[in-house]
Amino acid sequence: MMRTLAVLAALTWLCLASVRAGKVGQQQVGGPQRHLVCYYDSASFVKEGLGKLVIDDLEPALQFCDYLIYGYAGIERDSHKAVSLNQQLDLDLGKGLYRTVTRLKRKYPNLRVLLSVGGDKDIETSEDAKDLPNKYLELLENPTGRTRFVNTVYSLVKTYGFDGVDIAWQFPKNKPKKVHSGLGSLWKGFKKVFSGDSIVDERSEEHKEQFTALLRDVKNAFRPDNLLLSTTVLPNVNSSLFFDVPAVINYLDFVNLAAFDFFTPQRNPEVADYTAPIYELSERNPEFNVDGQVKFWLRHSCPASKINVGVATYGRPWKLTDDSGDTGVPPVQNVVDEAPVGTNTQLHGIYSWPETCALLPNQNNIYSKGANAPLNRVTDPAKRFGSYAYRAADKKGENGIWVSFEDPDTAADKAGYVRNNNLGGVALYDLSYDDFRGLCTNDKYPILRAVKYRLSN
Repeated sequence: MMRTLAVLAALTWLCLASVRAGKVGQQQVGGPQRHLVCYYDSASFVKEGLGKLVIDDLEPALQFCDYLIYGYAGIERDSHKAVSLNQQLDLDLGKGLYRTVTRLKRKYPNLRVLLSVGGDKDIETSEDAKDLPNKYLELLENPTGRTRFVNTVYSLVKTYGFDGVDIAWQFPKNKPKKVHSGLGSLWKGFKKVFSGDSIVDERSEEHKEQFTALLRDVKNAFRPDNLLLSTTVLPNVNSSLFFDVPAVINYLDFVNLAAFDFFTPQRNPEVADYTAPIYELSERNPEFNVDGQVKFWLRHSCPASKINVGVATYGRPWKLTDDSGDTGVPPVQNVVDEAPVGTNTQLHGIYSWPETCALLPNQNNIYSKGANAPLNRVTDPAKRFGSYAYRAADKKGENGIWVSFEDPDTAADKAGYVRNNNLGGVALYDLSYDDFRGLCTNDKYPILRAVKYRLSN
């Protein structure tokens, strides 16, 4: 009898050990679930032509998104209230996009929809537009204004059925850095010893504390309703100046790091370079990369699971001149911020993925010449910096172009970086710049799909 009981006990222990091992194995194979945060800029809804992204075209993307961040709300300068930036589009009774988008949760019950405030989209047409970041700083400095903002953003979220808010605060941005070489680099280093870095905000420590207080107050208002609060760190905003990471992370469900646009035609009109490398570009720009941004937040006690790496779905173009050379190897000097405007986006200095794809070698341009000739595509076998494409200027100094861009492969590489570092997920900016019509390869949302596949497998 005792021998029988001992055998049964041993078998039971082996079964339990096997189950535990199986569960551990599943966790190791599948790993933690990673999120895909999708941005939808409603400005694309009112465009004309192929860049117009309406709700019917948006829906195919939602099966892949865990969160949809709808942009953008802004701040009323004098009252500090959170307000729609296009009330006719967003709030129109029965037809407004606020309600239309949040109702999509009925069809996609696992989707959470957040309203984003700021996001470089709160642009004023008055003379104060050049002073725009100060509107956001003035709110932080005003306790009454902070309270009014909290109350009005809570009202917008509750009234229109959002699951929370994304705070994409418009802090002053880093000054663009010039690329130096040789004696120029030595002189810059010598000069920096005496002059230090450019000061973008003399009261940054105060604003850091006030922003922490703002997030705390928003979270306290949201907590009874289990509403979500995230923040988007906009491109070229210095996290060390404005984010008290150990403090704010207690109030945030996740952080979206917009780790792209380190180089743009607007910021760097004379030098073209990789706009969003994963790793450091040798020693010339040590902080201008995804890894550098992520490691800052990790070093300052942010849980890896709360970090979403921002991935752009577009490229940045420069015009090559006679003096730019014909190799295309970055950094490319003597470029000009005069690349042709994309026919879809209709915006200066930015090409959506389908616009970039149309410039690369394909059946439609294989025999084209001049301004219609395909660009030379240069991939990145090391998967560290990204892809670029270029066409050297002709003998007349015309038709030259250089583009640093994100494509399905490079975006998937960044999703792989997220997996390898056990981060929270990817924040894709923006669905309207992905190929939502399937113009390139007949596959709709190829960048979105590539990211989702890599995060899941």
